[in-house]
Amino acid sequence: MHLAKPHLAMLHGWGMNARVFDTLAEWLADDFELHALSLPGHGGRAALPHNTLQSWADDLAQQLPPQSTLLGWSLGGQVAMRAALDHPHAIARLVLLSATPAFVATAEWSAGMALDDLEAFGRSLIADPEATLLRFLSLQTRGMAEQKPVLQRLRQAFAAVPPADAGALASGLDILRETDLRASVPQLTQPTLVLHGALDTLTPPAAGDWLAAHVPNAQLRVLSRAAHAPQLSHSAEVAVAIREFAAHG
Repeated sequence: MHLAKPHLAMLHGWGMNARVFDTLAEWLADDFELHALSLPGHGGRAALPHNTLQSWADDLAQQLPPQSTLLGWSLGGQVAMRAALDHPHAIARLVLLSATPAFVATAEWSAGMALDDLEAFGRSLIADPEATLLRFLSLQTRGMAEQKPVLQRLRQAFAAVPPADAGALASGLDILRETDLRASVPQLTQPTLVLHGALDTLTPPAAGDWLAAHVPNAQLRVLSRAAHAPQLSHSAEVAVAIREFAAHG
């Protein structure tokens, strides 16, 4: 008798789409029933009437099979945390990949990026999503032994999916700018794996350290040579960490 595979749902970040998990999915397909989900207004999905962190989290929770492990990458990590807080019975475990409670640095939060840098990235993504996306993918795969073929595959995968909706992109930038989950994170109850690249400049490693210290049931894995998209650059290592976490917690 075959045991049913556990469900692993994966949620991408702002301006991206579910194809960013294609490489990781190849490593995990034997162990999990995979669900690569799209944010509202991304990957061909319609935007919601009101696009907020709360509405995106509620939308996410409605798509999850029961007792899912939920992986959220970058902004998807914030949506995943909000969903796990508000819909705890829908989410059995969390994997926070390159995630942060707050993207923007402030006087009392140094583990963020400068608001000016976020705004500049936001303007370029909204002005020319395709070019900005490709530049981001190139940066995130730089230094890989197989960068050229991986990048080629990613470009083809992304080209096959409709670009993100302009309104959803603008709303996503608002969410990045305004979200601060530091007060809420200690209320998370799910076993949580915090996976972070040591070379990440968009969500600095200190943000992963903070999450691992403040999520009550969390463990931290730092990938010493990865930047903001370890699922692309170090997919085998990410897959091993997820498999071990799902098996042992």
